[in-house]
Order: sequence, then C-alpha cells, then structure tokens
Amino acid sequence: MHTVSFPRVGRIRTTGLVAIAALVTASGGSGMATAYAADGDGPHQDRLLRPVATGEADWKATAQALGRSGKLSTDHTVYRVGFPRADLKVTSKGVPVKAGFALGSYAAFARYGDGQSMMMGDLVVTEDEVGKVTDALQAAGISQTALHKHLPAHEPPVWWTHIHAMGDPATIARGIRAALDQTATPPASAPSSPPPIDLDTAGIDAALGAKGTNDGGVYKFTFARGEDVSSGDRVTPAGMGVSTGLNFQPTGGGKAAINGDFVMTAPEVQNVIRALRRGDIDIVELHNHTLDDQPRMFYMHFWAVDDAVKLARTLHQAVAASDIKPAA
Repeated sequence: MHTVSFPRVGRIRTTGLVAIAALVTASGGSGMATAYAADGDGPHQDRLLRPVATGEADWKATAQALGRSGKLSTDHTVYRVGFPRADLKVTSKGVPVKAGFALGSYAAFARYGDGQSMMMGDLVVTEDEVGKVTDALQAAGISQTALHKHLPAHEPPVWWTHIHAMGDPATIARGIRAALDQTATPPASAPSSPPPIDLDTAGIDAALGAKGTNDGGVYKFTFARGEDVSSGDRVTPAGMGVSTGLNFQPTGGGKAAINGDFVMTAPEVQNVIRALRRGDIDIVELHNHTLDDQPRMFYMHFWAVDDAVKLARTLHQAVAASDIKPAA
C-alpha cells in the first residue's frame, strides 16, 4: 500500500462555486471571509481529482490535533474521526436517543494528488453552543455549509452544522478542535464490545438486501451513490458523508426507532418521499449539505417507530427509488 506525506500548508483554503461575502463587525471593521472560492465554470468529469490511498501514519498529526484517532476506509482514501455526543440526554417522540443513533459528530478527511486535503463533517451542537461554535469555525477559516435538525420534536433542542475546508489536515483539525472546545463534547472513550441488537437483524437484512452492522447497539446500513459526486474539481467519496445512512435503534418487542439520511438527486426526491410515506415514515428535513456539489445532492432525514422488519421493507422501496448501492 502506497502512502503519501502531507506537506504543510500555511492556511486553510476553501473551494467551490459560490463566493460568500466577508463578515462585517458591528463596529464597522471587516471580518474574515470564510467561503468557497470561485472555481470558474465548474469541474469537468474528465478532470476531476480523485483521493489517493493513505496510511495511518499519514494522519498522525491530524489525530494529535483532534485529541483522538479515527479510522481509514477500506480503500484507504478517507480518514474519519467521530465525536459522539454521549453527554447529551435527548428524547425525540418519547424515545431516548443514543449517541450512535443520531448524535454523532464527525470529521472526514481525504488527500488528493496535488497535495491538498479536503475535510467534510457534521457537528452536533446544542442551541446554547451554536453561536460559539460558529464563531470558532469562522475564526479558523472553516466554512459552514448547512445548519438544520435531524430529529422531529425533541428535547433539549439540538442542531447539526455541516462543515468544509481545504488545506493542511492538521491545521484544519486544530480549527475543529477549537470549535469542539466550545461544546461539552466528551473526550474519546476506550472502545468496548457493542451490546446485542434486540431485533430480527436477519429479517431486516433480507428486507433491505444488505448486511447491517452493530454500532454501539444501533443497527446501521450505509449506501453509496452510483455516480461520482464532486466538490469543486474533486471527487468526494461516500466516506466523506455523501451517502445514505439507515439506523435502527431497538425500542422493545421487535420494534425500532429509525432515523437516517437519504442522499438524492433532484429527480429522485419526490419518488423517495412517496416511498417513505407509503409506509408511514415521517419526513423530518429536506436540505443540502454542501454548496457546490455536482451533481447537486439533496439530503432527507426521516423518522418512525414500528416493527423493524416492516420498516425495513419500506426503506427498501425508498432505496430502490434512488441510485444507491450498499457501500463497501
């Protein structure tokens, strides 16, 4: 396996098709412009840069800056670090929400052949933390590309902010750490064996035509897009967050709460909505996660509590309505 070294880059550079105006302070001074820089007429498929394979050693400085290590994807192109909000006691529709079910912050990094690294991620923050996290991200030159909710009516109120940056990964990581320091996100904990899943996992697998994984007592599925999705002139692999995630949290008696995120092109959106509603699965949010993806991607969160296999059959119909396949 070939690995690449990471040359230092003096500052973080964000890229994209949309330019955002500089912030102006209340006193009249100019603030920092943190945005996607203009990329001209946009990427051409034959000129897209693809992420290169890396090794664990290539991300040592990034892990040190974040104060915790991550995991490499199976193809060694994405280094993903999780920051589960195990400190939060969130209840949605009467269901206590596990951190691994819907409260998992993360940052994912990919390295490209020109020596630049891309970071995409999602931070879970309380309403009291949103402003301070926003200021820390802006001060670090890290772009915010979305702010929304993933759950239906829940207490306490929680928000999800998507983030993006280009440059030296350790420098980006220090900016993320500064934002996390504005929250009560707990430090990394020692890995432990997940509890058994109190669900008919074989029936769920058969209904979805895929094999799920036990992540801390939550049964999870990940589906990747069938086509390349790019940001600027770079392919963004599924491990960066460009994926459909389906999560089952057991609630007893063979039932589960389900939550997750469908990634869709515009022509797929209504078909997926109709498929979900035929099985009485609620739509929570429909939005974008990035500013310059091609093709343009829409993301949709959902929620239901019912027999887990029954819900899996409905989710299968929604999966079939979009161009996705089980991720490697």
